[in-house]
Amino acid sequence: MHQNTTTDLAFEALPLQDVLQRALQDSGFSHCTPIQKETLPLLLAGRDIAGQSQTGTGKTAAFLLATLHHLLNARSDSTYNSIGPGAIIISPTRELAIQIYNDAVKLNSHAGLRIGLVYGGVDYDKQRKMLEQGVDILIGTPGRLIDYFKQKVYRLTDIRIMVLDEADRMFDLGFINDVRFLLRRMPEPQKRISMLFSATLSWRVTELAYEHMNNPQLIRINPEQITADKVQQTGFHVAKEEKISLLLGLLHRIDPHRTLVFVNTKRTADLVWGYLEGNGFHAALLTGDVQQKKRQNLFQEFASGNLPILVATDLASRGLHIPDISHVINFDMPQNAEDYVHRIGRTARAGASGDAVSLICEEYVYSLAEIEAYIGHKIPTQFATQDMLFNPKPPVRRERKDFVKPRKAKQGPTRSKPARNRAARP
Repeated sequence: MHQNTTTDLAFEALPLQDVLQRALQDSGFSHCTPIQKETLPLLLAGRDIAGQSQTGTGKTAAFLLATLHHLLNARSDSTYNSIGPGAIIISPTRELAIQIYNDAVKLNSHAGLRIGLVYGGVDYDKQRKMLEQGVDILIGTPGRLIDYFKQKVYRLTDIRIMVLDEADRMFDLGFINDVRFLLRRMPEPQKRISMLFSATLSWRVTELAYEHMNNPQLIRINPEQITADKVQQTGFHVAKEEKISLLLGLLHRIDPHRTLVFVNTKRTADLVWGYLEGNGFHAALLTGDVQQKKRQNLFQEFASGNLPILVATDLASRGLHIPDISHVINFDMPQNAEDYVHRIGRTARAGASGDAVSLICEEYVYSLAEIEAYIGHKIPTQFATQDMLFNPKPPVRRERKDFVKPRKAKQGPTRSKPARNRAARP
């Protein structure tokens, strides 16, 4: 949770529960951000909201405060189920779910509600036992939520509040059918408060909102301002075979104390990481084949400043707040305009400034026109010159066993093979 550019609306002017006001004071938050100012009064009044705002503008705190407030009010209701969950928050990625959980714990510091977190890859039995003991707020990713639901570890019939975060990302990752599976098993929209938040409100997201929400109020904060105004965007036209040299040259010119390098494929991620390590830049990989525990450790090291460079695929491009990211480098131009916005949105968060640099080669240059049309302006570009290039040393090779959890052999019934004895054959 973080403070962004604030408005004149103070949190103390909102009818929030006293325990939530105390948590906000403990965290040093006094005034609402624009998305909080527009959504919280409506949410506290029980209205459904479909909210759009740039990444890093306080959407998480908005829906968490509303969720906690309504559940605290529900405690006095004789029909309130103490086993729960009374609220569910659906996140597209594990990392975002963890971040939401951590923010929820801070806001819940004086409230005493039970908050549960479930996601794939780790602690299956531990998470199951936690659910069996009962939670008030359940935060999780679609796959693991459905898994436990089908096993009847928890139920959805008591849901009073539903939050769908990064809704557009649900479509991108192919989770929308799972989301609809969960929504159809909750109380009908008129019997719950529903919140949908997203960096973009495309037609498919608004269609989902009107299908599963109760006449939601659409809230758009600066929809014409697609990218953060404090992101300094630059592009370099460069040949594909010179991108490594240009990347290293750029890193030698800046202070890459907290830099995200985005690539389009795992294979390219391996290549970039190898050259970074082989040329004196400490880096780590964040791709789909990295184990969950390792992934969490990488984010902690990166956020703490112990890891200066993170090479990532689009897995890391949405919904994550890591403070003080100085540079985002698109080693590969994304093939989707929205991905560009989400990538560069990792920097210049919470009112800070940042730099977004794109290496534009002949393979991905065709995305440039679409991206510029989407963001509504030209990206300042120049051609890479020879003095910008660095002559690289050979790359380091990584051992995949250090990153990938070995697959267990399938345990099936063993069958003894008959001994070969050609002489015994007729």
